Amino acid sequence: MPAQQQKSGVLFALAAFIMWGLAPIYFKQLIHIDAKEILSQRVVWSIIFLILVSAISHQLPKIIAVFKRPKQLALLALSACLLGFNWGMFIWSVNNNHMLDASLGYYINPLINVLMGYLFLSERLRKRQGVAVALAVSGVLIQLIGFGSIPYIALSLAISFAFYGLIHKKIQVESIPGLLIETLVLLPIAIAYWYFMPSSDTSNLANNNSQTNLLLISAGIVTTLPLLCFTAATKRLQYTTIGFIQYIGPSLMFLLAVQFYDESLGLKEIITFSCIWLALIVFSWDSIRHSMKAATKNSVKIENRNES
Repeated sequence: MPAQQQKSGVLFALAAFIMWGLAPIYFKQLIHIDAKEILSQRVVWSIIFLILVSAISHQLPKIIAVFKRPKQLALLALSACLLGFNWGMFIWSVNNNHMLDASLGYYINPLINVLMGYLFLSERLRKRQGVAVALAVSGVLIQLIGFGSIPYIALSLAISFAFYGLIHKKIQVESIPGLLIETLVLLPIAIAYWYFMPSSDTSNLANNNSQTNLLLISAGIVTTLPLLCFTAATKRLQYTTIGFIQYIGPSLMFLLAVQFYDESLGLKEIITFSCIWLALIVFSWDSIRHSMKAATKNSVKIENRNES
């Protein structure tokens, strides 16, 4: 892969995970609104924003082309369901004081990405990567066996987002067309919920104050920008590299939860997080060593080429 493409992929990934890591600040401003209602608003305003972006960037012919490919449409429909589930679970966890669980989920996710890359993309699972995955599994098992609880929020977020990224790695659809079609798939569900849901104090925008409406409308941008960056990154980087950069997101969430939103760390959380952090240290060490070896090999090849 060209160096320029890798560099842009890293920048896209950094932008995506920094925005995701800070997203709880935004959703905490909407804590008085039901998560399903926020999700419905998120879908509607994302479509409007994406249509504007598509028109400005001349992406509409590419979007029409995707509708002529049934296999791609089917995969995008599947990824849309995963995306909608992940969105909803994330909003609910943040606004119900489970931000630490969300953080744990996105810490686990890079290790699941490594496993996905090995199982489905023929990316080699090196020995230390295997150890890292085993440590993460151990952390979950300790919580399950020792404390009788399953970190279902964390696992739901980690697994759904891992499969979402995997699908985008497999299909040849550009970021904007893919995301617009996914959001269009979710639109009928959002409209059905909007129509059948019981009326709430905020369901009618005309009754809201300008700050609440501005926040709800901004859901389209808050949702779309990091996802566009993420899908662009998946096209340019190895899945394992994306997993490494992804630590930024959960680290920011963890700091926000403990320092600003008064979520407490119990014994089971400390043990589970410790196992995950140890796993990430092992994985990071392996990634750095592997990158250094690869760089050394490339330098040797270039020198040999120049000598010949």
